[in-house]
Amino acid sequence: MRYTKHFAIALVAVAALLLATGCRDSRTIPMAGGRPQITIMVGGLEKVIYLPAMLTEKLGFFEQNDIDVKLMGEQSGATAETTLLTGDVQGVIGFYDHTIDLQAKDQCIKSVVQFSDVPGEVELVSKADAAQIKSVRDLRGKNLGVTSLGSSTDFLTQALTGQEGMSTADYNRVKVGAGQTFIAGMNHNGIDAGMTTDPTVAQMVKSGDASILVDMRNEAGTRAALGGLYPATSLYMRCETVESHPDIVQKVVTSFVQTLRWIKRHSPEEIAAKMPPQYANAGKDLYVRSVRDSIGMFNGDGLMKAEGAQNVLTILGKYSRNVAPVKDRIRLADTYTTRFVEEALRTNQ
Repeated sequence: MRYTKHFAIALVAVAALLLATGCRDSRTIPMAGGRPQITIMVGGLEKVIYLPAMLTEKLGFFEQNDIDVKLMGEQSGATAETTLLTGDVQGVIGFYDHTIDLQAKDQCIKSVVQFSDVPGEVELVSKADAAQIKSVRDLRGKNLGVTSLGSSTDFLTQALTGQEGMSTADYNRVKVGAGQTFIAGMNHNGIDAGMTTDPTVAQMVKSGDASILVDMRNEAGTRAALGGLYPATSLYMRCETVESHPDIVQKVVTSFVQTLRWIKRHSPEEIAAKMPPQYANAGKDLYVRSVRDSIGMFNGDGLMKAEGAQNVLTILGKYSRNVAPVKDRIRLADTYTTRFVEEALRTNQ
C-alpha cells in the first residue's frame, strides 16, 4: 500500500510538471550556431552497459554529424525517465523496458537505437551468503539489491525470482543504487544478493567480496535466465520529439550507430583507452577486464530484434504491476522504430 501511494503521488507530480513545462521538448530543440543542442540523460555514465554514450563523444561522432550533445549522469533509469517526461532532456539512454512500462501509463516513448539485445546485468551474491545461496530459488526470504523500485533491475529481479514461483512478498527489495553504494550495501549486510553491472561486477569478484549467481552479459546466459532475449540499453525519446524533429534524431542515431560499429572493430584495451580515466578508478587492468567481460552485449548495428521486444513485453506482462493489467493493449510497434538505424546503416557502409 505504501508503494502504491508513493507511486500515485509521483504520477501526480510528473503530470503537474508536464503541464508546467508545456512539453517543451516536443515543440523546440535549442540551437546554437546553427547546431542542435541535445541533452541526454544516461542511467549511469560510468557503467559499461552505457559505455557507447561517452565513447561516442570521445570518438567525435557527435561533432562529425554536426550536433552538440550534452550527456548527464543519473544512477536510476526510473529517475531519468521522469526527467524526460518533464521535458528537461530530449533523450534517455536506459533500458528499453521503460518504453513499455510508460505506455502502460499512457505515455508514448520510443526507442530510436537499440545498443544491446541482453541486459548486461549480473546477480551477485555476497561472500557472507555464498554458502546459503547457490541458485535463484535460494533467494527466498533474502534482501535483494536493486537500483530503485520501478527500475529495470527491479523488473529483472522479479522476472528471475518469478521463474522459481516467487513474488515480491517472498523477499525484500532494497534500493542500493549502483557503484559504491551497491558495494557498501553488500559489504555491510544491507543486502544478501543484488543486481548490478560492470565495472562493479569485476571489482567485487576480483576482491572476493561477491560471486556471480546469474550472468546476463551474453545471449546464452540471458536466454537461460529469462527464456529469450531481453533488449536493454537503448536511446529513447518522447514520440513527439521523434516525429517533430526527424532530421535531428537522425544525426543522433547515426552517431551512435557509428560507435557500435567501431566497438566491433576494436579490442577491449583500445575501447577502455578512449574512456575518461576516472572510470578506471579501481585500476586500469580491472577496467579493461570489465569492458572485456561485458562488451559482447552490444549488437554492432543498433537494430531492435522483434523477438526480443516481444519477450520484454511477456516478462513485464507477468511481473510489472503497471503493465500486467493492460498487457493485451500494449502496442509494441509504438515503443521502438528501426527507420533511423536503417538509414544510418545505408549511408555508412
